[in-house]
Amino acid sequence: MQVRTGTVCSGAADIYYEDMGDPADPAVLLITGLGAQLLLWRTGFCDKLVDQGLRVIRYDNRDVGLSSKLHGQRAGGSQPVKMVRSFLGMASDAVYTLEDMANDAIAVLDHLQIERSHVVGASMGGMIAQILAARHAVRVPTLGILFSSNNQPFLPPPGPQQLIAVIKGPAPDSPREVIVENAVRVSKIIGSPRYPTPPDRVRAETIEAYERSHYPVGIARHFDAIMGSGSLLRYDRQITAPTVVIHGKADKLMRPSGGRAIARAIPNARLVLYEGMGHNLPEQLWDDIIGELKTTFAEGG
Repeated sequence: MQVRTGTVCSGAADIYYEDMGDPADPAVLLITGLGAQLLLWRTGFCDKLVDQGLRVIRYDNRDVGLSSKLHGQRAGGSQPVKMVRSFLGMASDAVYTLEDMANDAIAVLDHLQIERSHVVGASMGGMIAQILAARHAVRVPTLGILFSSNNQPFLPPPGPQQLIAVIKGPAPDSPREVIVENAVRVSKIIGSPRYPTPPDRVRAETIEAYERSHYPVGIARHFDAIMGSGSLLRYDRQITAPTVVIHGKADKLMRPSGGRAIARAIPNARLVLYEGMGHNLPEQLWDDIIGELKTTFAEGG
């Protein structure tokens, strides 16, 4: 399948994107999570969407992949204090916020001259998607949110083991082998217990991502962006697009309470929970998840 690639300027960042499928087909924009490159949306998953008659756009968030890196920029303030404020739904200082990252998504759509696009976001990408759907209701006919949260006050926090695994990786200059083995370890901690990814596949995908762009420093600024936006309840209440919220019951990084909170806050949102699914997109569930997304896409006309 032909993949059209490009870069678009969005404020202080250049955003790299990939565009697949027939440009005349309805578009779906896929938004990735914290520290994740567009590779989160595996090519096989995208192919299945294209086979459903969709034009698929995936892109690298700022500070990751082939998009701009904001080298050396740091937000002030104590990280533990920011985490407490986040638990209370309060915003903190950040180099950029989720709102800025939602602007990046709109810049991609504007560049491709796409007036309306289904939007699907995973984890932090689901948070960006909520802002996008609230601020640009005319342009987002439907919304899909996978293993995410709205960061409303007093939600159960991530499991300590899972959170530490994500934010406390090896030193940035560690050998590739150390980075790869850490990824295998993290996959076991945050992944889907009923649908484990074979370690050899995790290693291969990690090497692919490492050779494409290794920039772990961006994870800290992504984490700050989440805390910099605070509770997203104010956005959820503005969303009018048909919405499906998909979450794994075994997700200990972004607990199911986060998905339930989104589904309660967005009018008429539909909640789909999968037994044994953690904080990833297991291939065994691709067809089921795409089926749920298609059902929602159809509601948007």
